[in-house]
Amino acid sequence: MSRTSDHVDAFNHAVTTGDWETFADRFAEDSSMSFVGVPAGPFHGRTAIAAAYRENPPAETMTLLEDGDHLARFQWSGGGTGTMELAWAPDGTVQALAVSFD
Repeated sequence: MSRTSDHVDAFNHAVTTGDWETFADRFAEDSSMSFVGVPAGPFHGRTAIAAAYRENPPAETMTLLEDGDHLARFQWSGGGTGTMELAWAPDGTVQALAVSFD
């Protein structure tokens, strides 16, 4: 399993369980998360990312359409698609995540 696939599996688990704290632990302490064309974020730091997910949790899971280490395409369970750009910290946590929607 790739680390991107592992990240998406952890995301889907958080969607279904509401455990956003465990999911946020996948991000580096000084990480960033941004959304392109969506009025949310950017979020800086693991604490801010966890708070963002707790306060506005996604309701849909996602499926990878193209599994790349730094660029991946996905589809929401409701049918929309998008792209994730990922940068990884040396310890394997997510250093930066940028999400865009089609």
